[in-house]
Amino acid sequence: MAEDGFGFELPLLLFAGFRTIIDRLHAELARQGHPDVRPAYGFALQAVGVRGASASEVGRRLGVSKQAAGKTVDKLEGLGYVERVDDPVDARRKIVRLTPRGLDVLNRSAAIFEELRREWVDTLGAQRVREMEADLRTMVPPGFFRLDVAGWFGG
Repeated sequence: MAEDGFGFELPLLLFAGFRTIIDRLHAELARQGHPDVRPAYGFALQAVGVRGASASEVGRRLGVSKQAAGKTVDKLEGLGYVERVDDPVDARRKIVRLTPRGLDVLNRSAAIFEELRREWVDTLGAQRVREMEADLRTMVPPGFFRLDVAGWFGG
């Protein structure tokens, strides 16, 4: 046992904090008209980005195969969050881009994340939350903000 706790608790608590925020986000998105959005879809929408991307690029950004990315894009397209359009540079390629519904869910997500952070500030205090964020930035390698969570988990 570590001096002030068990070593295995830290990753579990970090994950539980992440999961709590993500679960609350998705409950609110459902309430606001996006009941079909799942956490993996949020990562995929971020991978598509505002400029759009090919299915191969989405797969690389998510750390999954082109086929797995294609299945996710198919699902998102069926739900109206993305569309496939001809690449203006190469007519043989398709570009996946966000629809107005896709942009709406990302904008709503950003606003909900701000509200959830405010709740943490209200509970823990602004200074403590800023310190916690600074501590995590110190411990996380530079440039590590990656979208390949599903691939990392083996999804």
